[in-house]
Amino acid sequence: MRDVVVIGGGVAGLVAARDLAATGRDVLLLEGAPVLGGKLRSAEVAGLTVDVGAEAMLARRPEGVALAAGLGADLVHPTATSSAVWSRGALRAMPRSLMGVPFDLDQLAASEVLSPEGLARATHESDTAVDDDMSVGDLVAARLGDELVDRLVEPLLGGVYAGHARRISAAAAVPQLLAMARRGRLLEQAAAVPTSSAPVFASLPGGMGRLPGLLVQDGGFEVRTSATVRALARTASGWALTVGPTTRTETVEATEVVLATPPAPAARLLAGVAPDASAALAGIGTASVAVVTLVLRAQDLPDTLFDRSGFLVPPLERATIKASTFSFAKWAWVRDLDPDLVVLRTSLGRHGEETTLQADDEGLVRVSLADLTALAGITARPVDTHVQRWGGALPQYAVGHLEQVARIRADVARRPGLAVCGAAYDGVGIPAVIGSARRAVASVTGAE
Repeated sequence: MRDVVVIGGGVAGLVAARDLAATGRDVLLLEGAPVLGGKLRSAEVAGLTVDVGAEAMLARRPEGVALAAGLGADLVHPTATSSAVWSRGALRAMPRSLMGVPFDLDQLAASEVLSPEGLARATHESDTAVDDDMSVGDLVAARLGDELVDRLVEPLLGGVYAGHARRISAAAAVPQLLAMARRGRLLEQAAAVPTSSAPVFASLPGGMGRLPGLLVQDGGFEVRTSATVRALARTASGWALTVGPTTRTETVEATEVVLATPPAPAARLLAGVAPDASAALAGIGTASVAVVTLVLRAQDLPDTLFDRSGFLVPPLERATIKASTFSFAKWAWVRDLDPDLVVLRTSLGRHGEETTLQADDEGLVRVSLADLTALAGITARPVDTHVQRWGGALPQYAVGHLEQVARIRADVARRPGLAVCGAAYDGVGIPAVIGSARRAVASVTGAE
């Protein structure tokens, strides 16, 4: 009989297991995949070990920075390179904004991201009322016009959620934007936001893929990988988990269980335990994405790209890739791995557009190179490539998501010793996921 079993070995599960072990509990973490880390992973490409999953975390939220400090890990920040968006036939400087709402109209105009008509519409904000919740795209379009949504909001949200602006909840994804709209005009409030010199993003030297190993090393909990949990049932003293391949399952018993899996497996495990929560989880959609890592010779890359961190591509531009990160320019530690080589990544896949990812790995590399040639003038052939697929990796925060999460948590709370956490609830970024894990730990330990 274990004190706690944590199901899921992504960031949420690892943080929950570490924090629970710190309370003196006997903790077992079960992960169905052969490796830990969820969407954090490193791989060797052309002899260089780089991130092939999430490469950064928000530095302006405290959870990730504090966790790194607690693990004794240093932080690194992106270089002073600039980002771009492909719009109207060219790579154009990305204007500073809050999810597309510009901080500076002059900067927006200078970028030429919008047509003259789109710019004129964006500069004359409509005084439109807002609902308790509505999509980010509908909110911004009503105030500032469709073109701003299509050319700025869409690529920004596509990069974070792999979703569509007119389907993603403003209350769940960008609550500060909804709050601003309730107070008055967006442009006036955005222009009044003070410029900060504090870094927006942070990573670890060597990449975010190091974080899972650091959590295990510091954790004080037992880990079992390739250990699929097939069923969860209530017992007189706690919980019984059916674990392992169907041909030779075993039963693991625990007093408490933390479920840190994506929506679909969480819904399956809760079906007979917390049916309302299960149904709500089953209603959370997910997007599949792929990250293609390319290593090129530095001498073959146009000099003009060394001061760019990468670029985004709006869906209306009809490219296959939705973004490219120039890791060699964005992260000094990547550039220092081998001065003769450069590492860059492309990202593919949006919610409802899974056909893009049906190509084999060679096909994803081929379309990535074609788009890089067309959009950034990169014609060099890679020294090596790597394709990382993330099936169903990014939960979609549809309008009404906050109510959905409240329903899940209310039903789970009626089962003592049970909690849920992960990217499906309070945010998809690393700090938000850490916060979700700590909320689950507080729930099972009675510290709320």
